[in-house]
Amino acid sequence: MSFYVINGKKVKQSLIVVIAAFFAALVLYMGNLQTAVFSTKEGPMAIYKGEKAGKKIALTFDINWGDEQAEKILDVLKNEGVKNTTFFISASWAERHPQIVERIIKEGHEIGSLGYHYRNYVDGDEKKIRRDILMAGETFKKLGVKDVKYFRTPNGNFNKKILRIADAYGYSIVHYSVDSKDYTNPGVDKIVENVVPAVSGGDIVLLHASDSALQTEKALPLIIKGLKAKSLKSVTIDELISNADIRTSEIK
Repeated sequence: MSFYVINGKKVKQSLIVVIAAFFAALVLYMGNLQTAVFSTKEGPMAIYKGEKAGKKIALTFDINWGDEQAEKILDVLKNEGVKNTTFFISASWAERHPQIVERIIKEGHEIGSLGYHYRNYVDGDEKKIRRDILMAGETFKKLGVKDVKYFRTPNGNFNKKILRIADAYGYSIVHYSVDSKDYTNPGVDKIVENVVPAVSGGDIVLLHASDSALQTEKALPLIIKGLKAKSLKSVTIDELISNADIRTSEIK
């Protein structure tokens, strides 16, 4: 029978090395599951990107006026077999076009809020901002739109005050990481160029479905084709951030 003498000190040192290596690997792994956000120090956050490691992205469409382009965008998404995008809409627009709101939901897309009047909040009076957000919420409820929990500020402008107010009413502010600039009508090819080369896992893409964005309808099929070529899948904001940890970048 053979006997072995084990150096307890060396075993302890080895275990420490193994445990340290494990936690280092865990930290690196979790780093790939972070959601990028803007935040106030120890305060509410605005999400602008989801998980980097995956192949999921979010196509988002802002609407505040008109009905022709919204219908055309929905037609393209349906023809391309794309569901699970997110439409940020102003509640005053939703009141005027309940049938389009119903179609958005019926065809598998998510709805977020742009407030009621679609006004710049940054320099606005706090009481008016609160009233606008509350009016939007009540309007969506009357229209039967449930679980509106994501909010995008008009024109994408926000500050600490707006983050705090939105959070008080249970909303998470959603910004974007890729701007198509389709609202400037720069040409179909330019819109595609602004999106496809830049987009990667976790990105939130800003597009528009108001009648002022005249070229998005033509650019969208090419964008979808480019996403498929990169093996990227469009999902709702809710799905994009559902299982992610949070990385913050403080708003001064």
